[in-house]
Amino acid sequence: MLIDTHSHIYLEEFDKDIDEVISRAKQNGVTKIVLPNIDKTSVQRLFALAKSNPQVCFTMMGLYPGSVEENVEEQLSEFSPLVKQNDVVAIGEIGLDFYWNRDYYEQQIYAFNQHLSWSKDLGNKPLCIHCRKAFDEILQCLKEDGRGSFRGVFHCFSGDINQAKKVVEMGFLLGIGGVLTFKNAHLAQVVKHMDLKHIVLETDAPYLAPVPYRGKRNEPAYIKIVAEKIAEIKEIPFEQVAEQTTYNAEQLFGI
Repeated sequence: MLIDTHSHIYLEEFDKDIDEVISRAKQNGVTKIVLPNIDKTSVQRLFALAKSNPQVCFTMMGLYPGSVEENVEEQLSEFSPLVKQNDVVAIGEIGLDFYWNRDYYEQQIYAFNQHLSWSKDLGNKPLCIHCRKAFDEILQCLKEDGRGSFRGVFHCFSGDINQAKKVVEMGFLLGIGGVLTFKNAHLAQVVKHMDLKHIVLETDAPYLAPVPYRGKRNEPAYIKIVAEKIAEIKEIPFEQVAEQTTYNAEQLFGI
């Protein structure tokens, strides 16, 4: 059994064949799929898919950093009730993204800190953190939060081994997806040296499809390719990867 801990299959890219996508996932051993929110426009679609597939799809709720705008307080006011009223398994997809520019820097920091507060208020609810060119800033926010120990995932982890160790020491898991299969991906060295108990699998569908589907639409069925690549890198049986990463996801999200 496999779990895709990060998949946007509620997006329009899947409107025409979502039933087939979920069927292919099951055929490839993927029995559970966790859906992270993006912004206001994705909320209804996300909950609708989860409602129609309650045994397979599980929801997160939060504001994606790339969607943060000037009126961030107003934006967050719409999400706070949803986090508390719905049985979401985590707060996400949240974080900081300064890859292209530092527009709305203060607003992103504010949003991230608010999400951390929601997590704290809900008894250390798991966090799904998007981190792009913002590792130091995220680490500073986490330190200032004061908890010391967290529960959650660094989604699409792309840091080095030292950053991976810092993340794990704070209680987070590493979200590993299709990037691991890309040529010359330094991520392979991180995976090789990190204990399997600190890793969960994810696709980030429809993005970042693994080789040999790179450049095409990603989907949960391809999580098996990521698991196979981890098994190859760590020189362990595929079944061991599947069992441990599934256990990690189940324990973290309570699914």
